[in-house]
Amino acid sequence: MQGLISAYKVKIDVKELKKSLLFSEECGIELATGDDREIFKWFLLSILFGARINETIAKNTYRVFEKYHLLEPEKIIEVGWDFLVNPIMREGGYVRYDFKTSSKLLKICETLIFEYNGSLNKLHETALDSRDLEKRIDDFYGIGPLTTNIFLREMRPFWEKANPPPLPTVLEVANNIGIDLSGYDRKSRDFVRIEAGLIRLRSKLK
Repeated sequence: MQGLISAYKVKIDVKELKKSLLFSEECGIELATGDDREIFKWFLLSILFGARINETIAKNTYRVFEKYHLLEPEKIIEVGWDFLVNPIMREGGYVRYDFKTSSKLLKICETLIFEYNGSLNKLHETALDSRDLEKRIDDFYGIGPLTTNIFLREMRPFWEKANPPPLPTVLEVANNIGIDLSGYDRKSRDFVRIEAGLIRLRSKLK
């Protein structure tokens, strides 16, 4: 893969990477508002991105949640497991993980409501520091380090305690095209946009 990335080296412009859409923005999610509903939308999409499915199916499935107005933890619990499996997951394109993902989402929403009154902002306020914030996200049923990273990396500019390190694959792509990420503030929007651009570049070169 390194040879492929090197072939693109002369075409990569950091200024262009700084214009990259965030993955949340692609789906019309406005994290800068700080609104709990917008943050939950991104949390939901991050959970879908973190599953073993391709990005297109994850985004399609999020759109189905949007279509049925299921963008709050209480509403997801209200419709129940059967409705999540079909029509939500089926319309989104899930085939192998529809049962498992539906169960996981219900348990996550139940925990969010029980422990944080359904508010991810409250979760952030409760966290002692960046490490504790990551642990609290990791502690949700079925969420691992990858999903936690996906969610928190775009929250960096908006949550004081959100500051996960870039994924190794992001560092690899940056290194291979000659971008020194250490020269950027991880909490800045420029960094988050560069990171999103590098992730897309990595996907194109798989």
